[in-house]
Amino acid sequence: MSTLNRFLKAYLIMDQRINSKWSLHFLWFCFVFGISFGEVRYILPEEMQRGSVIGNVARDLGLDVSELGARRARVVAEGTSQLCELDTASGNLLISQRIDREELCAQASVCILQYQLLLEHPLRAYSLVLDISDINDNSPVFAAEEIKLDLVESTVLGRRFPLESAHDPDLGTNSVREYKLSPNDHFALEMSSQINGNAYPELVLKKALDREAQAEHVLKINGIDGGNPVRSGTASIHIRVLDANDNVPVFSQRVYKVSVPENSPIGTVIATLNATDLDEGVYGEITYSFSHLSDKMGGVIEIHPLRGEVRVAGLIDYEDASTHELDVQAKDGGGQASHCKLIIDVIDVNDNKPVIEIKSASANVAEDSKPGTMVALINVYDLDTGSSGRVTCTISENVPFRFVSEVKNYYMLVTDGILDREFQPEYNITITATDAGSPPLSGEKILTIVVNDINDNPPAFTQTEYDANILENQPVGTFVMKVKAEDIDDGPNAKILYQILRDTNSETSAFLTMNSDTGELFTSRLFDYEQSVHFKITVAAHDGGDPPLSCTSTVNVFIKDQNDNAPVVLYPVQTTGFITEDMVPVEAPKGYLVTKVVAVDADSGHNAWLSYRIIKATRPNLFVVGLHTGEIRTVRVFEEDDEQKQTVLVLVTDNGHESLSATATVSIVIGDGLPVLNELFEFAEESQDSDNITLYLIIALAAVSSLFIMLITGVFYFKLCRRDYVYRSPSASLPVFPTTYCPASFTDFSRCGTLLKDDRYDSFLTTGSWRGDFRFGSNTDTDTLKKRSAAYQKSTLRRASADRVTLKMRAAAPHPCYVVT
Repeated sequence: MSTLNRFLKAYLIMDQRINSKWSLHFLWFCFVFGISFGEVRYILPEEMQRGSVIGNVARDLGLDVSELGARRARVVAEGTSQLCELDTASGNLLISQRIDREELCAQASVCILQYQLLLEHPLRAYSLVLDISDINDNSPVFAAEEIKLDLVESTVLGRRFPLESAHDPDLGTNSVREYKLSPNDHFALEMSSQINGNAYPELVLKKALDREAQAEHVLKINGIDGGNPVRSGTASIHIRVLDANDNVPVFSQRVYKVSVPENSPIGTVIATLNATDLDEGVYGEITYSFSHLSDKMGGVIEIHPLRGEVRVAGLIDYEDASTHELDVQAKDGGGQASHCKLIIDVIDVNDNKPVIEIKSASANVAEDSKPGTMVALINVYDLDTGSSGRVTCTISENVPFRFVSEVKNYYMLVTDGILDREFQPEYNITITATDAGSPPLSGEKILTIVVNDINDNPPAFTQTEYDANILENQPVGTFVMKVKAEDIDDGPNAKILYQILRDTNSETSAFLTMNSDTGELFTSRLFDYEQSVHFKITVAAHDGGDPPLSCTSTVNVFIKDQNDNAPVVLYPVQTTGFITEDMVPVEAPKGYLVTKVVAVDADSGHNAWLSYRIIKATRPNLFVVGLHTGEIRTVRVFEEDDEQKQTVLVLVTDNGHESLSATATVSIVIGDGLPVLNELFEFAEESQDSDNITLYLIIALAAVSSLFIMLITGVFYFKLCRRDYVYRSPSASLPVFPTTYCPASFTDFSRCGTLLKDDRYDSFLTTGSWRGDFRFGSNTDTDTLKKRSAAYQKSTLRRASADRVTLKMRAAAPHPCYVVT
């Protein structure tokens, strides 16, 4: 009885007008045919209210109601409209649209609607069968509201006149059961049956007609069905009494059965009906017509009224109806008529393409989906029958997808390979369904699948190493450069954030700041070329994935020198209250080397190139200074009126864009008895032009070779500087200047300037000091300068006459020395 209770709701919502006998039959069928072999069958009456409960599918199939929503349960129809829906919250199957049995199944004895209950994850399909029962919702209707009969007054008693039956779309007891005729003296109503068992009314003459007594008779006929309550339809019978017409038309067959292929051209002759009448004249003229033609058949079939030819008048479709039963009437000129049945069987042809319906589709699939992941559920069917309704389904080639079919007419589209959004972000899959008809027909549908991105690609910098140049002394926040990284992923996975990696062993990572969104680098401190010429930082780029991926790149920052250091005079030492005196023999000839001004500049390159000129002297035309060497030589021989002590003020300027300068005061004493050294007056016999030409040649050669030297030796130059090479003088026994002659803490980080970092230098006068050779070193006697005398100079010059060295500066082991000539 549990099965009976399962369908009790369907029974209770039926129209209360259904009689008790039908109700018992309904319950019996529900019990017997409710569930069988994995399908659920519900028997329900037509015209139920929308939202009415047909049955509880979850309970009937033994499913958990909570599974319905989780597994996306839904009810789908096969080729018919969706008349019901599933309430996943309760598991009830509900009426969603009006169900009219007559509209769905015409007058078929059984009206079955087939549905599928689909569940995903995993895919499972159950068959739902709705058996629509008829209720008495239609009244009998006569084809004509007025039936006209012309009867001859000589018509014998008992003569029967067939009448057109009333049409009731309902079935069984709800169809027409009886006819009633209005009370009269001449006619009675009796029922007769056709060969197929269908009953129709006949008007029987009970009393002889007398046209002179009564020329017309008007009767009422009621067609009554067997429903509860009953419904009826009425038509009037207008009988005109005529003179004798004692023969009725007779068909050659009571039933005509023919067949016609669907989609036959308009005008195709289906059948030719033939009826004869033994009367002559107007009483023997027969006209043919359909007794009752439904609205659907009204424009499809027609009959010629005189020849009786039945032709195709419109589109005849097997899928709409496979058989048509028509009542044909043959009526003579006297108003007498007879009827026959025309049965038309429609032959199916392959005129329907397979239908492809996407029942469930995930428009997006992750690129890391494993093979076998379901992407779409597809239902394929064909409205044709037989071999024309057998369908095979295929998809495009060379795509990482395939079809899997576990339920008839249903295909699962699953992944069949590795997906890579960066290789192909979207697939347009063509689904082709082909039937087995002759010729075969195909249907196509394009399904677009978008591959969702995952974070499987790290960012990549456009360069593995960047070089940036910045002038020293730039304000904090100065733009340095912009680095860029790219990520071939999409969306948030491709959003890149930049940062500077902090090195716990180095402070250089704090020298710059970075815009995390744009990758722009800015200074976070002031840079001094003389303290640091190069540093490197490591920048990282992180994408927005989860977890994020990253990459790194190195940024080499080179500090460019500015002319921010003025020249510093090393010799002669410029101290308050003490100026070194240089002695020159009174017999010194023109061009004699008196002394040499030695200056250095903490800058590098062009900014450290120094030039010398005399801006003030005791005797303006007595001495001249070398423009680039700082050597002070005599312009002429000394005269008696020349002062014994001469003072020369030398201006030392660098080669910067805005040059800086320093001055050196040189004190020269003209002494008697000093020897004149030939090696110190190179210009005594030479013209000044020779010196200038040599200088110009050197400058020209340097200019021509500068680019080549920069390209070839630039890299090696910096590498040598980094490797801490120290160049030492070939002479280890040169005398030196005292330590007090060199200012402390001159630094040069460039490895290319004239001073070294954090080292103190002692200045020494070499044996060839008048030739401009100097060396800086340590561990010297601070009284060396005081010990200088003529005898000491002579012995020193003799000892070093064969060995001339250049001015060198030597620092501690980690730094190279610098040469000034």
